[in-house]
Amino acid sequence: MEDKDEDKPGRNDMTLAAIMEQAEDDRPEPVISVHNLTKTYILGGKTSVPALRGISLDVYPGEFVAIMGPSGSGKSTFMNLLGCLDRPTSGEYWLAGNLVSSLSSDRLASIRNQLIGFVFQGFNLLGRATALRNVSLPMVYAGLSRRERDIRASKVLDLVGLGGRINHKPSELSGGQQQRVAIARALINGPALLLADEPTGNLDSHTSIEIMGILQALNEQGLTIVLVTHDANVAQYAKRQVAFLDGEIVRDEPVSSPRSAAEEWEKLNSEHGVVVEEETP
Repeated sequence: MEDKDEDKPGRNDMTLAAIMEQAEDDRPEPVISVHNLTKTYILGGKTSVPALRGISLDVYPGEFVAIMGPSGSGKSTFMNLLGCLDRPTSGEYWLAGNLVSSLSSDRLASIRNQLIGFVFQGFNLLGRATALRNVSLPMVYAGLSRRERDIRASKVLDLVGLGGRINHKPSELSGGQQQRVAIARALINGPALLLADEPTGNLDSHTSIEIMGILQALNEQGLTIVLVTHDANVAQYAKRQVAFLDGEIVRDEPVSSPRSAAEEWEKLNSEHGVVVEEETP
């Protein structure tokens, strides 16, 4: 006897809805979850300038998200809020399950040091300190011994390909090498989230490919990365793009075929007939 229920309209749709609901339930907790986030600046005590207008966004573990937009779009303001460097005017920001607005200043500083790694366009390295000292600096606040700091810093510098330059100062390193030191410093405390603000902005195109290759490799190992850029070419290395305009999200979509920095670097080497390496000034 035939099962007449199979002919009932909507059964397949209900099954699909149930599957989708189950998939949502199985998703891990977001690393970043913001709800109706706003930021308004007051100029001259009178003029209100809205920088963010009701941003809602979730970023899950292992994602590589590019925040895009022209100057004045709100992307840098959003990055500052994600990095706990500023506070929103309204809305909620949850970081790894912590409601940021409820944290004390000391707890916020601890969260920022332990959960977030920062990579900036300008490197922000200490000019008189070696690569090893620059990378080990965040661990000072964690109370680790100098020996332990040096061991861990050496391992992370080796991870980014600078194991042979741990005693070099920034002035003895090229721009790409300085950015690799900055990446190592961002990784040293094992963050849940890496925030990269225009990380290739001060680099030439070849070195930019190298840095994006490092970021892609780290993401493949499970690190969650949020990258801010105005460069659409750089954003193509990410797995998801979120476009800002006038303080609002105007586009949020996956990248179907991200660029592969490793493949581009290999092709670049092949075209030159030799392995392309950075020269130390």
